[in-house]
Amino acid sequence: MEILYKIIDLILPFSWANYNFMKNALIAILIITPLFGILGTMIVNNRMAFFSDALGHSALTGIALGAILGIINTHISMLIFAVLFALCLNNIKRRKTMSTDTVISVFSSLSMATGLVILSRGGNFSKYSNMLVGDILSINAKEILALLLVFIMTMIFWFLGFNKLLATGINETLARSKNININWVEDLFSIVIAIIVMFSIRWVGILIINALLILPAAASRNIASNMREYHLFSIIISVFSGVIGLIISFYIGTATGPTIVIIASIIFFLTLILRRSFK
Repeated sequence: MEILYKIIDLILPFSWANYNFMKNALIAILIITPLFGILGTMIVNNRMAFFSDALGHSALTGIALGAILGIINTHISMLIFAVLFALCLNNIKRRKTMSTDTVISVFSSLSMATGLVILSRGGNFSKYSNMLVGDILSINAKEILALLLVFIMTMIFWFLGFNKLLATGINETLARSKNININWVEDLFSIVIAIIVMFSIRWVGILIINALLILPAAASRNIASNMREYHLFSIIISVFSGVIGLIISFYIGTATGPTIVIIASIIFFLTLILRRSFK
């Protein structure tokens, strides 16, 4: 970490970069925002915005179950519950007994309400309220290392499974004709989303994590002319929003996560205007 600190001092000779907590936050953002940009494109393509939002809401129930079972590390209970929650949603969705959006909304509402009820029992919810908006300024070196491992794992999955995931999102019949196991691809992608959401939710926040996944991809879709540009612009917009939001939040004293979302939202509306202008 010391080497990274020195590099940041050389590249960014600004007052905000003199603080180690800002350096940690910057490093974390440079790791996690590319993941949001990459995964967001497939979430948008596969129409899974409600799905990722529901996963974020399920974090509260994961924390609550961890508290009941005496699991000290809430990341573990959140991750286990999120993975099971994601697989359960996929299983119910495949039965097609009702619309996908309805199923996800019901489970999302139930999950969040259950978590709130359990955690608020006895008036103890205040110590968990920081999970709603997150606090990336509190991230430490060990947590940054964990994020880096998640980043590497996601990149491996992306390079190995991108074509199958893309084919599944475009046309399921076509994917089946290519001998692609659609259920396996969907489940694996859902698990990857669950892992990233649960690992980052403490610093990003339950209420806004879905926005950080969707907005860069949606903005990129407005201006990209091909798939390569779509992914590239999404990553650039995500990283730019993260870094600028961090810096602005430092100077005006606001929560970092919501500030990043506002920057990403502004970029989305600008790209929407550009798209309409060129049309």
